[in-house]
Amino acid sequence: MAANPVIWFELYVDDMERARRFYETVFALSLEKMPDAGMEYWAFPMDDGRVGAGGALAKMEGMAPGGGGTLIYFHCDDCAVEESRVAGAGGTVIKPKLSIGAYGFMSLVLDTEGNTIGLHSQI
Repeated sequence: MAANPVIWFELYVDDMERARRFYETVFALSLEKMPDAGMEYWAFPMDDGRVGAGGALAKMEGMAPGGGGTLIYFHCDDCAVEESRVAGAGGTVIKPKLSIGAYGFMSLVLDTEGNTIGLHSQI
């Protein structure tokens, strides 16, 4: 396989403005509005030359946010930094930063739309 098997993700939202504020605040970045393709779509910054999958917030009829069987982890230099921004952005910390041994550290948080996401760092 020439590429990593996961290349794109979508986080479904009910309130795009609220969701955008949450992700832009927690990760200190700006999302980019994508062309209208029958849904509202805001992409995370992406560079094809770097490791990791690209993705977007999506608001589409028939698709609802919420917890379930899939968990997306976001890279952080130190997940405690992004975790510290979650409550102020309207989210909830589910599992504070904890060691996962040789694999680094992780936190689990709930966004404003009911999606659980992971934060991961090596320190």
